[in-house]
Amino acid sequence: MSVIALVLVLALEQWRPFVGRAWLESIVARGADWLEHQFDAGQLQHGVVAWALLVLPVTLLAGLVSYLLGHLHWALVLLFHVGVLYVTMGFRQGSHFFTTIRQALAADDIALARLTLARWRGSACDSLEHEEIVRLSIEQALIGAHRLVFAVMFWYVLLPGPIGAVFYRLAQMAATRWSSASRQASEPFVWPAIVIFRVLDGLPARLTATAFAIVGDFEDAIFCWRSQAAAWTDRVVGVILASGAGAIGVKLGMPLHDETGGVEERPPAGLGDEADPAHLDSTVGLIWRALVLWLGLILMLTVARSFG
Repeated sequence: MSVIALVLVLALEQWRPFVGRAWLESIVARGADWLEHQFDAGQLQHGVVAWALLVLPVTLLAGLVSYLLGHLHWALVLLFHVGVLYVTMGFRQGSHFFTTIRQALAADDIALARLTLARWRGSACDSLEHEEIVRLSIEQALIGAHRLVFAVMFWYVLLPGPIGAVFYRLAQMAATRWSSASRQASEPFVWPAIVIFRVLDGLPARLTATAFAIVGDFEDAIFCWRSQAAAWTDRVVGVILASGAGAIGVKLGMPLHDETGGVEERPPAGLGDEADPAHLDSTVGLIWRALVLWLGLILMLTVARSFG
């Protein structure tokens, strides 16, 4: 059933991307803010309790609904799985940004490309040059493909029913919300959410990086992964970018012009050419090939389970 549900969701997203994601995310954000206000007293255990109250009830409810529907009809279970995945996955979530940036750069409209990238990333991009826009767009697409598609697929298949998909997405949203620079949450309160999400994100990130290597330039992807990923503060980001950049044959990471007129220092990721618009097409191809590989592996795993 997992393969059928995933294929149906991907097809549904191609036809009509989910438009209510921002509304649902705002609900989770308000819940996270309320829990922060109620529980953040600067103690680690308060962060654990708040995280559990934000993530576990909805996760367990999703599992309970799936279990109860299983006693009625398998078609109801399938529809529920598709609905949960439609909400928690986001294969097309950033595609319109990516397409607009690609078209803007082709028309030499740097202002539109900067504005679109800023909306996508949620931070100002007014000082970025042409090559930096391409570089950040590729990075955003690779990280988005992992966290909005591949990691959700991994936990959906690993844990029973839709529990994994809901668990991963809520854990990501909790860590993102409470660690945001705009929030005033204490470090002990935020620490459990960050650590839990890093653990959840670690294994699927390595599988995503492996998929990029298999469907791209395998030798360069593995070399960049082994030699460059550790230099990044967020190891998961380093693994994804290093492998993806090596698979495509492009240089990512590296310094960026910031809004103060200075330069933001970042580690390198990848080998080969400077980023140009042609690499945007290569990125799309890499992600699609990796998706086909993931679906094939899940199908083989499902068949093996049925005969086991």
